[in-house]
Amino acid sequence: MKHIITLLLILVANIAFAQVKIEGVVKDSIGNPLELANVVAINQATKNMDAYGITNDTGKYKLSLEANSSYKIQVSYIGMKATDALIETKTDNISQDFTLQNDNTLDEIELTYEMPVTIKGDTIVYNADSFKDGTERKLEDVLKKLPGVEINDDGEIEVEGKKVSKVMVDGKDFFDGDSKLASKNIPSNAVDKVQVLKNYSEVGQLSSVTNNQDNVAINIKLKEGKENFWFGTVTAGGGATSDNGLYLVQPKLFYYSPKLSINVIGDMNNIGEQAFTRRDYFNFSGGFRMPSRKSGTSIDLGNNDLGFLTLQNNRAKSIESNFGAANFSYSPKETLDISGFAIYSNSKNELQENNDIVYTDPELGIPDETTQSNTIQRSDLGMLKLSGKYKPNGNNQLDYDVLGRFSKESQEQHVFSSVLGNTDINEESSPFSVKQSLNYYYTLDERNIFSLEIQSLIQDEDPFYNAILEEKSSYDDVANVVGFDTTQSNYNVAQDKRVKSNQLDGKIDYWNVLNNKSNINVTLGTIYSNQKFTSELFQFLDDGSEFNPIPIDNDGLATNDITYNFTDLYLGVHYTVKLGKFTLTPGLSAHAYNVNNTQFGDKYKDNFFRILPDFDARIQLKKSEQLIFNYTMQTQFTDITNFARGYVMNNYNSYFYGNPELENATAHNINLTYFSFNMFNYTNVFANVNYRKSIDQIRNITNFESVIRSNSPFNSNYADESLSASGRFQRSFGKLRATVNGNFTYTKFNQFIQNIPSVNENYSQTYGAELRTNFKTAPNVELAYRYTIQDNDQGSSRSKFFTKAPSIEFDALIWESLTFKTSYAYNNFSNEDRTINTFDFWDASLAYRKNADAKWEFELKATNLLNTQSQSQSSTSSISVSTTEYFIQPRYLTLRAIYSL
Repeated sequence: MKHIITLLLILVANIAFAQVKIEGVVKDSIGNPLELANVVAINQATKNMDAYGITNDTGKYKLSLEANSSYKIQVSYIGMKATDALIETKTDNISQDFTLQNDNTLDEIELTYEMPVTIKGDTIVYNADSFKDGTERKLEDVLKKLPGVEINDDGEIEVEGKKVSKVMVDGKDFFDGDSKLASKNIPSNAVDKVQVLKNYSEVGQLSSVTNNQDNVAINIKLKEGKENFWFGTVTAGGGATSDNGLYLVQPKLFYYSPKLSINVIGDMNNIGEQAFTRRDYFNFSGGFRMPSRKSGTSIDLGNNDLGFLTLQNNRAKSIESNFGAANFSYSPKETLDISGFAIYSNSKNELQENNDIVYTDPELGIPDETTQSNTIQRSDLGMLKLSGKYKPNGNNQLDYDVLGRFSKESQEQHVFSSVLGNTDINEESSPFSVKQSLNYYYTLDERNIFSLEIQSLIQDEDPFYNAILEEKSSYDDVANVVGFDTTQSNYNVAQDKRVKSNQLDGKIDYWNVLNNKSNINVTLGTIYSNQKFTSELFQFLDDGSEFNPIPIDNDGLATNDITYNFTDLYLGVHYTVKLGKFTLTPGLSAHAYNVNNTQFGDKYKDNFFRILPDFDARIQLKKSEQLIFNYTMQTQFTDITNFARGYVMNNYNSYFYGNPELENATAHNINLTYFSFNMFNYTNVFANVNYRKSIDQIRNITNFESVIRSNSPFNSNYADESLSASGRFQRSFGKLRATVNGNFTYTKFNQFIQNIPSVNENYSQTYGAELRTNFKTAPNVELAYRYTIQDNDQGSSRSKFFTKAPSIEFDALIWESLTFKTSYAYNNFSNEDRTINTFDFWDASLAYRKNADAKWEFELKATNLLNTQSQSQSSTSSISVSTTEYFIQPRYLTLRAIYSL
């Protein structure tokens, strides 16, 4: 492998550097430099566009051309006459300036090209065909090749370091703008243009008075002929292993017309190719954003779903998934849009992992623990949404959305602990929620704008937990404290929980536009939340009856029945002013809080008033260069479970009881962000530094009995702090694109274990480098390296883990009919003393398609060719550090047929 990488580097270097550079300046007739002028080089022998460029703020351009060739250099700029020049390249670099004359027509020269990249205000338009080499199949294959665009590790689209908030196809939302569903499913051959919309505003009426500089959307323009009829692909395939047969069915169908769009995505397979993961389901917002998200109040309704083990890199020992989704958008008339989607996902996963756990302080008598677990997970997840937008004129807009979620999940685990022995666990849950949103926007005149935003949530969660501990002796001490019957042959313990939540979040905004550089925003809003929580611990006895324990501590409480109410009434004022390159937005909000909980006949109240300042400053250094400073002060509130006094079994080795007198926490957050995207040399720079300090943060007092712990929350007198920094530098050199990036995170928090205070500090560092080619007719390669350091300092103990991960990807179009792709990644996981594990992954595929317009394609695809059995990683919590060996699917070989509509 080392020799292959070396040869590829030599090949890439030879191709990249055996070129001639031509550079110069583009000016107007009076000598002013023209920024964002288009410059292209047309090869006179092949009539192909070999290079293109866009001038910078000084009018400078630079192109890389083949030596000993003839080119026509064409220069154009909106509102001016285009010009050209014939250039003969030798082996020396060339200097050539251009002067353009004023003219409103562009027909003096026939433009025989289409610019790969054009800029129109806040919109960047990429011509997709200019970046394709024929090996692309999905939208993400195209996006990866666009300068300034990235696909992150979670499959989401990023532009200039910002996550894309919405994806549209021909102006219509694609599954409410979910970027991962779009990048993984839209076929690349349907894509004509990729429009990046910076400073994107969902509501045109508010675009001039709201800060949209962090909002980025993408609109996919379809090729001609992809409208008014169905297009897409249908894939079917299979294979065999020594244990079972493999199958794959993936229909992806799309229909677009000016009035109606329909998207249908299906995926059924047992080879681990998940179209929609459980994590995607819970991260899928459906386009909802809380009206109070910038008010300074943060209230957490909690998460009471199952303690599901998560898949690592979407891998597991076995994965079977079925996914179906449909999305529509219909415009019966220009003033009305109706849209919606339905998503259903069914999966069965088998996970196996081994854990070595080191607890915080060995001197406290907590033994190290080794666990082995086998888990079967079953999930049925569904979402249904309907939306309507009515806009009778430019001064009025009314939006309504309703989103329903439902799920049915279960998890069966067998765990062996070196301390506690064998335990069988069964968990079940069937939660549902309904979220509604009503928004109205009204423009009285050019100086007075109003908006009303209301959002409601109804949520019901009902997790059930059951654990059977076979070795009684290791659990007797805890069982005595909790009140279980210790005379039984084993401990068969269970818990029912129910959490019902209702929340209403609404606000009215008024903007007074003082002039074209300043405005005042006044906000009146409220948040009302009501939660009810019931729980019951019980034990199944040998005779089949149920036994309700009475703990010997905690006032004998093993049940909960609590009501929690929260109200926030706030008034906010913000002033925005533009002063040259600066945009300043100071503001503050005044809050009247009412918090109370009632349980076991007692009522606990906390009413108070607080003023929260915030400040935002943006410096527009250049058109595509910006520095942002942001400060916010936040009041943080917890959910109902932290107030509940009765025992709650979070896990067989973790018990919890709440504190009804908890108070809120206060957080100060400072953020500094820098963006720069230079279209002259396609240099993309992103840097971010964030500091957060939390006061009166809710922390747990943790006490251990062997490795079984009990936790109770309290407001810490010690401040918790975190500091994070990240950055990325990307630069194109002709057909090469180089990227370096880094992330650093430091967290410091205080905790009490066995009633002894300690400080926990964690340092996490990740550094990466990447070199990618983008040749039109030659094979392309991507070389990458990632180095990670995980440093955990827990007072009396410290651990350090290192991960080194070089990787390579290669793709080539052979004889214009064969597409070959392969990727290899090597991982070395170690601590300061030794290498703990090495593992590598090698995937490859070979596809045959007669030509780019052929309807049929046949693909042979292999995953995990080296048949790697497991991978390893480290993780840290407030009380322990663990290293995990995680088992994955074996080698799979499948043959697929793809039909394009």
